[in-house]
Amino acid sequence: MRYLKELIGSRELLVNLTRREIRGKYKRTVFGQLWSLANPLATMLIFTLVFGFILRVEPDKGDPSGLDVFAVWLLCGLLPWTFFATVLNLGVGSLVSNAGLIQKVHFSRVVLPLSMVGATAFNWMFEMGVLLVVLLILGAWVIPWVPLAIVLMVLLAIFAAGIALMLSVANVYFRDTQYFVSLLLQIWFYLTPVLYPISLVEGQSAAVGNLGGSGVTVEGIYSLNPMVHFIEVFRQLLYDNRWPDLDAFLLCLAWSLGAAIVGLVVFRRAEKGLAEAL
Repeated sequence: MRYLKELIGSRELLVNLTRREIRGKYKRTVFGQLWSLANPLATMLIFTLVFGFILRVEPDKGDPSGLDVFAVWLLCGLLPWTFFATVLNLGVGSLVSNAGLIQKVHFSRVVLPLSMVGATAFNWMFEMGVLLVVLLILGAWVIPWVPLAIVLMVLLAIFAAGIALMLSVANVYFRDTQYFVSLLLQIWFYLTPVLYPISLVEGQSAAVGNLGGSGVTVEGIYSLNPMVHFIEVFRQLLYDNRWPDLDAFLLCLAWSLGAAIVGLVVFRRAEKGLAEAL
């Protein structure tokens, strides 16, 4: 409880660090914040060409929205994934990159990884704005579902922050962590239904049946991936325009709280020795 009070007391520092990250990222560029849209849009175009036109991946139509546009369906998966991956990529090196500050000034170190979450969230809002405009142009009745989508993204931010806290500490003692995270995210991406519908996994799981005669199935193992539920709920809200599955939403809540609690505990225990370790 005392640690949370310290964190609340450091909110001004957190805001200033977040502003520093936002301003520094596109400093002295011509297009500035517009560059935050370049990566997801370019990725969407490439994957749409490969998976939508060449490999002919066909996700289900939006129910009840009726949407049947692969590029939009793909973007609804890319936005939460890129947010999560960016937080982890930036958060893992947040302590090492600020070693001089940590060694010279006493403050709550937890604000360093959290400032990466804030900066990523700021850039994500521009991407979300583009997605909402596209959905409205296509006739999707998306406005009523935006508040719940924001709640989901807050849960995803908490989940990502919890993991980033643990990874940032690990990277202080084992500098290989940042390279491991980069590799892990590449594998994790393809184990998450961003490029393909989850129905493909369900179909293959049904065809394979129980593994080794046990009650374990491919789908059961696949569902252990928390990002499966975050992306499916996000698509249900904005692409399908319907209430998300309650079980999936509760799993998102549970993963978020669990990651946040474990992340804070691990970070709290390691915080006092960070200056010496750096």
